Amino acid sequence: QLQLVESGGGLVQAGDSLRLSCAASGGAFSGYSMGWFRQTPGKEREFLARTTKSGETSYVADSVKGRFTISRDNAKNTVYLQMNSLKPEDTAIYFCAAAGRTYGLRAGDYEYWGEGTQVTVSS
Repeated sequence: QLQLVESGGGLVQAGDSLRLSCAASGGAFSGYSMGWFRQTPGKEREFLARTTKSGETSYVADSVKGRFTISRDNAKNTVYLQMNSLKPEDTAIYFCAAAGRTYGLRAGDYEYWGEGTQVTVSS
């Protein structure tokens, strides 16, 4: 059973950067594609980025392309989300997720989830 723990969230000002980390344990991390999502109250979980098991290929949603980057370090069992030029509308709870069989864009494609980390961007 893979466990995921996000960290790195916090309160920042518009234009700042943050790097979120997601540490995995309890399973073979390199056997999972990884994704990042975010959610605000009353809304569905929004896909942000994904990376393949090896990290050689990644995809970032158009909504954050050019500002967010996903990467992973399989030696450290960690996936990252680098967020630059943050905007107030980026305020949300950010989740990482793992998929053993798929490489998808939907929340339902992912089997394991972290508890999330809050990111708040003030104007």
